[in-house]
Amino acid sequence: MYLLIFCVLRKRRKSTNLGFTFGISLLKVSYDDLFKATDGFSEANLIGAGSFGSVYKGILSQPEAQVVAVKVLKLETSRASKSFIAECKALKRMKHRNLVRIITACSSIDFQGNDFKALIYEFMVNGSLEEWLHPTHSAKLGEEHKHLSLIDRVNISLGLAYALDYLHNHCHVPIVHCDLKPSNVLLDSDMNAHLGDFELVRFLPDASHPFSSEQISSLGIRGSIGYIAPEYGMGSEVSKSGDVYSYGILLLEIFTGKRPSDIMFRDGLNLHSFALTGLCSSVEEIVDAVLLQTEDESSSNTTRNRNNRAQNQRIHDCLISVIKIGVACSAKLQKERMHIADVVSELCHIKDRLLGTAMHREH
Repeated sequence: MYLLIFCVLRKRRKSTNLGFTFGISLLKVSYDDLFKATDGFSEANLIGAGSFGSVYKGILSQPEAQVVAVKVLKLETSRASKSFIAECKALKRMKHRNLVRIITACSSIDFQGNDFKALIYEFMVNGSLEEWLHPTHSAKLGEEHKHLSLIDRVNISLGLAYALDYLHNHCHVPIVHCDLKPSNVLLDSDMNAHLGDFELVRFLPDASHPFSSEQISSLGIRGSIGYIAPEYGMGSEVSKSGDVYSYGILLLEIFTGKRPSDIMFRDGLNLHSFALTGLCSSVEEIVDAVLLQTEDESSSNTTRNRNNRAQNQRIHDCLISVIKIGVACSAKLQKERMHIADVVSELCHIKDRLLGTAMHREH
């Protein structure tokens, strides 16, 4: 442990193959390699920015041309180095189809002699879920309008549930992600969801791995506003149910199209209560209007071969089932929230029912 931290934090004149140090990869990259890959970390290649770093699209030339995402740490931020260590430690332990795959890591110095640290990930061609749920008006002229069909949203939600179930229940040490939100969900060429950004992860103690609370909670940050479990605001320790709460809010956002920070949520109204109201009245009034328009168009194209009324009822039932899951996961009290393994089971049933309709989009 001491050697690991020493290798990360000490200043070097040569690049350190941190992929090997953390058991991630044997690929060695230098600052110069990443500088060239991203065209000098140009703004044109900037694809995202967070609290502790910026992410650039790049093309590594060695050992063969490979498109990657390069996360450069903002080392002037006080917690950035701790975030870097936490993310590397977490990624060493994780391997799942619905997690963003890390290729390697780099710790070096830049051309001015300043410390430089970066993580290199597999590039996701369809960007983040944030871009699909809340497209900006700055999209290029002629660019295809992004929208997610009902089956897209179910698949994405299921993929994220699989990822959380793996982190919580199937890792060597239970891991809490602590920062579920649309910008941390990346989509591959087949629109499969991959959970990323592990800078705030916590390792939960268990009998075989008795980590101290100091090692688990060194960063002190527990998520993003709107997605943070209410008990965290009262000083509670991080937990699996805290992730489930964030997942529930994200699930409701995926199907309503509403951010938890939407201006409409005030005077006691929030995304959870908004969704609960829809369950008590009409679910169609709260779900994303774009989704309904899309599904209506799909339905009209299949009236020759299907009973339209039965089809619409099936969609209606699936929407109710999904919103119920979101409401149950985002319950204020921890004991009332669903377990993520049950979420996976329920969403699998919903997907099976939905694939009986004509809305399945072939990727």
